Amino acid sequence: MDRDSILSFRKHKTALFGVSVTSREPMASILEGWPHEVTERGIRLRACMPHDLLTRLGDKWTILVLSLLSVAPSHRLRFSQIKYGVEGISQRMLTLTLRHLERDGLVTRHYFAEVPPRVEYELSERGSSLQEPMKAFAGWMREAWPTIERSRADFDRELARRMPDA
Repeated sequence: MDRDSILSFRKHKTALFGVSVTSREPMASILEGWPHEVTERGIRLRACMPHDLLTRLGDKWTILVLSLLSVAPSHRLRFSQIKYGVEGISQRMLTLTLRHLERDGLVTRHYFAEVPPRVEYELSERGSSLQEPMKAFAGWMREAWPTIERSRADFDRELARRMPDA
């Protein structure tokens, strides 16, 4: 990003956010919720505090486990029911996923000292609050999927055309 672009960006930012920027040094701030800095080379986003949460919510097992719990009676299932309900998940991966979700307060673990021991997982209030955003995201995916498939096919054809030996 050249110097004029940076200054233009700073003026635009001042107009948008009411932030006065007079320094010619790289600036650090929050833009649309993302920590970033503007340097001579361009805008550079930095990982933010919830970066690991975004990573976790983006993995396929977390979304499937949360989705299954959201449709379960009382939002509560035994470990074995979750394992059965999430096709392809290993016992180890389910254990790790549930542990992370419990740590983040998205599920609550209930242990019953019986013979044999019984463990149930319940969607917490915080976990339940994700249902609407997840429904919106799922709706977006359903709507966008045909065009995404076309984009992938177009990309693959173009790549094959450019790199016939690959």
